Amino acid sequence: MALLATNPAAYRTICHEPEGNTALASELRGHPLDRAAKSIVLRAKRAKQDGGGRYALAVVPGDRRVDLDAVGQALGSSKVGFADRTTAERLSGCVSGSIIPFSFHPDLELLVDEELLTHPHVYFNAARLDRSIELCTAAYRALAQPHVLAIAA
Repeated sequence: MALLATNPAAYRTICHEPEGNTALASELRGHPLDRAAKSIVLRAKRAKQDGGGRYALAVVPGDRRVDLDAVGQALGSSKVGFADRTTAERLSGCVSGSIIPFSFHPDLELLVDEELLTHPHVYFNAARLDRSIELCTAAYRALAQPHVLAIAA
């Protein structure tokens, strides 16, 4: 919210019943599901000799799924899966179901599906289950500075 308040961004706050499911939250907000920014923290495993892994925040339209192979290709990994809940919440700074489509953590790379950015506005929970944001897509792209690619299935 501080980022939006301190930058010239066209946005609107929407208060609603608590909801973390993208489809149900979209109904409460009153917009088509394809305009919802569904945000999922993923882990791309490295080769065994490297150990560890790399994390990404994949943001796709609400009516689509994340294409794990496409994310793996973008991150140079053949094994991509969902991060565990504790890690996802730590890296995103949000509780599960309210993860915002921004990354403020240096270990969380932001990947956004190109199709989501074709609409004039994007919608997402505002790090809370009972509050959402309608944000001008151009402002989102300028503020978030994501890697934009085809990652939705």
